[in-house]
Amino acid sequence: MKTIDKIPTGKFSRTSKLIGTGTKVGANYLKYYSKKAFNPELTRDSLDEDNATDIYDGLKNLKGSALKVAQMLSMEKSLLPSAYVEKFSLAQFSVPPLSAPLVRKTFKKYNGKYPEEIFDKFTADSVNAASIGQVHRAEKDGNKYAIKIQYPGVADSISSDLAMVKPIATRMFNLKGKDSEKYFKEIEDKLIEETDYILEVEQSKRISEACAVIPGLKFPKYYENLSSERIITMDWMDGKHLSEFVKLEFSEETGNSIGQTLWNFYMFQFHKLKEVHADPHPGNFLIDKDHNLIAIDFGCIKTIPLQFYTPYFELAIPKNINDPDFFLEKLKELEIIRPDDSEREIEYFSSLFHEMLSLFTSPFHQDTFDFGDAEFWSKISGLSEKYSSDKELRKMNGNRGSKHFLYINRTFFGLYNLLHDLNAKVDINDYKKYM
Repeated sequence: MKTIDKIPTGKFSRTSKLIGTGTKVGANYLKYYSKKAFNPELTRDSLDEDNATDIYDGLKNLKGSALKVAQMLSMEKSLLPSAYVEKFSLAQFSVPPLSAPLVRKTFKKYNGKYPEEIFDKFTADSVNAASIGQVHRAEKDGNKYAIKIQYPGVADSISSDLAMVKPIATRMFNLKGKDSEKYFKEIEDKLIEETDYILEVEQSKRISEACAVIPGLKFPKYYENLSSERIITMDWMDGKHLSEFVKLEFSEETGNSIGQTLWNFYMFQFHKLKEVHADPHPGNFLIDKDHNLIAIDFGCIKTIPLQFYTPYFELAIPKNINDPDFFLEKLKELEIIRPDDSEREIEYFSSLFHEMLSLFTSPFHQDTFDFGDAEFWSKISGLSEKYSSDKELRKMNGNRGSKHFLYINRTFFGLYNLLHDLNAKVDINDYKKYM
């Protein structure tokens, strides 16, 4: 893969890159509609393919929060055309890495020494490159390490990158008024946390130690003395990324076993720790030769306040969802129904969220749930399609829900997708034995 010798870090240079990408996308639309004028049967497949390629190619050299947004979107398999999902999923762990000279320069800037002055061996070529940093192998005193190095300028460009994305997101999600700022602030705060590697090491140690009671789950050890604000040193862990593993042949028993471990890991965090690994994409998990699940990235941790946790999980109980008065009260607590809503808006959004939550919480309504069930995923896709084309929804204020929904829903949707990839049948309450 071609390496990168320089990353645009200034606001002007990054904006110019994005404007160039927008120009290419505009040209793709012109080309598509010109062809469609002569062939009315032409589908959007070629347009989606061209746009996905040009947008990803524009973002991959910028790195940082712009690429992180693409990574997050790649997890929304039922919301995006497959061309975007396929291309944006590369942002999870396979983007053009920094060149060897830039790696050495960056390492010295962050650690005060070149890598060969600290380690006995250091591979200049990245073994894994993602949106915020890339990973290298190293050895010292016979021990093998994974060294995560943050891309230069990423932490400083978060606010300006999000300012460029904000107008697009506002139109896409129909956000109106000053109240929408809380969502952008939540994303900005989380991205800033993800660039603080001292915080990530602390989070990694705390959560991995708490979750060590769950069988089939492994974590690397982290080394503060070999880490810094922009570099993390941890044990090298052998295994295949979850996305690679699910492409191989494995037994139903193995898929169920790994899926159960994954489910227990997340439920334990939600219900015991009240904080959760909120970035469940396959690049953050490895499967070793003994089929243990290895969690390797704790940069994005979402703390769950009790005032959100309580009503959120109360609505996972069928009798609560189906009690109109109780349901409406919880929608208000979760900021889904707003004080300034009209009767029509209350009626519309109560119906929408009743339908959505009844489906989304259905795994909790059974003792065992099959995440490989095609009917379940068909219903999720159908619901997404139904409301994405709903003209009435576009007329209403889209500012719905507490800011905490952003990362909690993202976590559940990512978890469901991983379990679907494993075709896993899960014992929903098994995690309780470790509480």
